[in-house]
Amino acid sequence: MKIALIHDHLIQSGGAERVLKVMSELYPEAPIYTLVYDSSRLHPLFDKSRVRTSFLQHIPFSTKNYQWLLPLMPLATESYDLSEFDVILSSSSAFSKGIITRPGTTHICYCHTPTRYLWMDTHSYVNEIRQPRIVKAVLPLMLSRMRIWDRLAAERVDSFIANSLTVQKRIQKYYNRGSEIIHPPVSVAQSYVGKGEGSYYLAGGRLVSYKRLDIVVEAFNRLGIALKLFGTGPAYSQLASSTKKNIEFVGNVSDADLQKLYGNCIAYIHPQEEDFGITAIEAMAAGRPVIAYAGGGALETIQGGITGQFLYDQDYAALIDLVLHFKPEMYHPHAIHEYAMQFDISVFKEKILQYVRIAFERIRK
Repeated sequence: MKIALIHDHLIQSGGAERVLKVMSELYPEAPIYTLVYDSSRLHPLFDKSRVRTSFLQHIPFSTKNYQWLLPLMPLATESYDLSEFDVILSSSSAFSKGIITRPGTTHICYCHTPTRYLWMDTHSYVNEIRQPRIVKAVLPLMLSRMRIWDRLAAERVDSFIANSLTVQKRIQKYYNRGSEIIHPPVSVAQSYVGKGEGSYYLAGGRLVSYKRLDIVVEAFNRLGIALKLFGTGPAYSQLASSTKKNIEFVGNVSDADLQKLYGNCIAYIHPQEEDFGITAIEAMAAGRPVIAYAGGGALETIQGGITGQFLYDQDYAALIDLVLHFKPEMYHPHAIHEYAMQFDISVFKEKILQYVRIAFERIRK
């Protein structure tokens, strides 16, 4: 079986890239096709010799201002010559599902989500994007045309894997396709299990507006309780400008340091609605309860009263009330860790290998 891996673009390190990294470990001989690749941001996640980029890579600003190349991305995705492969495993939240394969090739798409700015978030994307007025005026027309391509691209996929129930429902709604759920991999088994001895709450990830860390900052400004925030992103300046001394931004930290941050926190705060929510799983892997907004993937991954507690309103007043009444002593670190084992990397690898093997055997019959 000759297999290739496809990914939208490799220019930042996030949850989708971690999924691709595990896939690349499962299939060490498989090349990785991607639109553009910035090795300085992703070393040592991927072996550069395995990465095959599209013609967009040769455009001077492609890795720094890749958004400007949006109209060319469907064409670039279709330009990959994949005729030598039996199975294609794509990791997609936008373009990878649109590859063109020969009739005898099976294309399995691991879908992180249908393209957000074309479907669920299209109006907020147009309103929030920082571009000249003339670009924002033309953008809706361009997105409308790309929406047609995206819908047709989904028909090229032989079978979909969804990363959560939330994404499975979106695949059905926007693409009218069924899918099987395989949750993303998290390093649970090797995690440091702590007891919350650090006397602080924790939140973080990519610091972007939809993560709703603004309500966490506002709540803890008023509470005066210690809060640590990890990660970087475009929302940092706005968040940091309004914080008091009890709130600490620790930036990007190593995996080992992040595990200690998780393990020593009183609880991890997850105020946003995510498709899945890997940081919440990482916190549970470290034995700590999660205070999570009751929406999206959190409803699948967190057990109220056992591994965490739900926040039902995305506002600082509701979070203040929950924190004031939160009782960390009722949660048992090793029980939370054991619950999180269902999301371990080993489980993901086993399920993906089985899924691909069955798909390959099906095309050989």
